[in-house]
Amino acid sequence: MLRGLARQARYGRDMATWIVRDSSGGAGPRVAVKDIIDMAGLPTTAACRALAERAEPAAADAPCVAGLRAAQALGEAQFVGKTNLHELAFGISGVNAAFGTPVNPLDPALVPGGSSSGSAAAVGSGEADIAYGSDTGGSIRIPAACCGIAGLKTTWGRIPLTGVWPAAPSLDTVGPMARDTVGPMARDIAGLVTGMALLEPGFTISADPPRVVGRLAIDADPVVGSAVDAALRAAGFEVVLVRMDRLDEVRVAAMTVLDAEVWTSDEALVTAAPGLIGADVLQRLRKASEISPAAVAAAQVELDEWRTRLSKLWRSVDLLALPTLLGFPPRLENAQDMHLIRGLTSPINAAGLPALALPVPSAGPLPASIQLIGPGGSEERLLAAGALLEQAVQR
Repeated sequence: MLRGLARQARYGRDMATWIVRDSSGGAGPRVAVKDIIDMAGLPTTAACRALAERAEPAAADAPCVAGLRAAQALGEAQFVGKTNLHELAFGISGVNAAFGTPVNPLDPALVPGGSSSGSAAAVGSGEADIAYGSDTGGSIRIPAACCGIAGLKTTWGRIPLTGVWPAAPSLDTVGPMARDTVGPMARDIAGLVTGMALLEPGFTISADPPRVVGRLAIDADPVVGSAVDAALRAAGFEVVLVRMDRLDEVRVAAMTVLDAEVWTSDEALVTAAPGLIGADVLQRLRKASEISPAAVAAAQVELDEWRTRLSKLWRSVDLLALPTLLGFPPRLENAQDMHLIRGLTSPINAAGLPALALPVPSAGPLPASIQLIGPGGSEERLLAAGALLEQAVQR
């Protein structure tokens, strides 16, 4: 059972969005933290019974929450709890049989997306203004797209990962998710800027937003594709069509590296307590254990070429744009169909680049989500472009 319960904290598996709620209150934006990030005095469970059964309170905060703690001390932010996730941050549907599946705030019948499902649901339902998530192969951007909020995958290495449960260390990142509505205008980007300033004190948005956007040609639901194109037109970007080959091979290579590294991270858990790991995650981990060093080496060759192509792309465009998901989220009973629409998320992790997922209006019943990708370290300009786009579509 969970141990070391902190004062003013409530635990319960019936709270599918949350692993633990904090009721200490305070002023400023309400910030939730994905339960793979250490918070002093609270156990870190990664929404996995194999960890939760032995979880002890963390001795110290992860360095990435130092800004949040400093803001708390000044009365400028509130910590409201640790959020649920797809077990061990190893899945994209957000379904978790042991700890519950967070409810998609757009439609309870749909998957919330993973792995940062609880963070997306907390923000989308209005229970938090900002949430920290992690993104190893799309785990911020995918649930942000499913739940109609904004999410930022940061440049690999920009936010420290000490005190964060590892999935695939060469791909893992931490970033903010947000939804901040004031009157009829959405201000999700303002929430992401605040979230980044908490993660990286001193962070500010650029006054020089990018203007030339490469629109990647990629097969997607026509409603989603049209929504992305309409948003780019409304924002007044100079749009250049970009075609890139071998995208399927790059996806496979990125997932090969990701899965192999996750097996290394979680092998000890599988050995010690396989019966306490969800069937879907356990099956995927066992399959990952069969990936050979030769397969990883071949994947790295493919990814080296991919990174080279992207580095050349920035000579002609400022950003790359495409749908975050290639379709709309499936119903919970069809959660396995998420892999059909995951799009180009994991290859961006393999390249180490920052990427923004932002909801945009669509002709369908749900918003679509546009993914904007920039060169390494360009979060300031990436969010500036997002602010222009958000203002233009006036959701």
